Amino acid sequence: MENLSALSIEAARTLIAELMGPDRVPEKMKVITDTSDFFRIEYNDVVVLGETPYWIKGYEKEGRFGLDDEPKYWVRRAIDLTNGATKVIKLVFHEEFETRVGNSVIKCFRSPKKEARILDLVAKQINFMHGHWVLDLAGNNVRILEFIHGRRYDDIVAEYGTGHHDYFHNYFPVVLDQYIVLVKAIKFLHDNGEKHGDIRRDHIIYDRELNTNRWIDFDYNYMHIESMFGFDLHGLGNILIFLAGRGDILVPDLYNNQREVFEKLWGEDLNISYKNRVANLRKVYPYIPASLNLILLHFSLGANIFYDATDQMLDDLAKAREDVLKLTGR
Repeated sequence: MENLSALSIEAARTLIAELMGPDRVPEKMKVITDTSDFFRIEYNDVVVLGETPYWIKGYEKEGRFGLDDEPKYWVRRAIDLTNGATKVIKLVFHEEFETRVGNSVIKCFRSPKKEARILDLVAKQINFMHGHWVLDLAGNNVRILEFIHGRRYDDIVAEYGTGHHDYFHNYFPVVLDQYIVLVKAIKFLHDNGEKHGDIRRDHIIYDRELNTNRWIDFDYNYMHIESMFGFDLHGLGNILIFLAGRGDILVPDLYNNQREVFEKLWGEDLNISYKNRVANLRKVYPYIPASLNLILLHFSLGANIFYDATDQMLDDLAKAREDVLKLTGR
């Protein structure tokens, strides 16, 4: 094989023909070694990274609240032309934004180097996405990720049970155990001085081949003020509220459909990050154990004590787990 840094279009076509069949060879394509302008990379182009050519076949989509199905042009689906494996390629994209938790404004930014560093750290940890990183010819830090075959965990959980009572008594004990495993995975990052940076429920994929949940997307970092891991912990809290409620319990829905519950709510019962969501779920579902609800209240507008470390949260989760098992007769 010729030097991949100087791979010709004809050589790339030959690789595609040998691996995928001659009928799959595109008429138009480019061979790219500098990914600085990711908009220049189009469907059917071949991107050469390190010693490997990747055949671009599409892009991933955003799962962020309010931006579902928005194309992420810096994240591409590709085929490794050396073995036919599907990969996800994350190109360098620098982005900054601010978010608010209560009265605190947190500055977030993308850091390809941070994600590359964490990929190295979690290479043997099953509850994280895996991959490696390379520098393209222009020095861009490109991450090449193994494709995870599975669905978003929150979509799976939302289908459990015929209603909340059925869900909580017959499915939630297992869901809580799965959640605790995910918190322990984040503890591994924190114990090694790293932050996930963008903990959201759409960043958990259930890997049906490995039969486990896996955290994805570590490229966000944030400027911490008081607690280095506080923003990560708020993300974990929002996920637990969703899991305990079998979805988001929205104030407008309660107003329209359960007025008697709505009338019991105070501002302090709402989620500190999303003020249209209820955090104090025990007011909606009184059978939720007080020990579990106490954890949820750490992420409410009425909270005056917050978690500083995953160890603290895990200690409370252990007690809540005992009470959930007692309630459900397990």
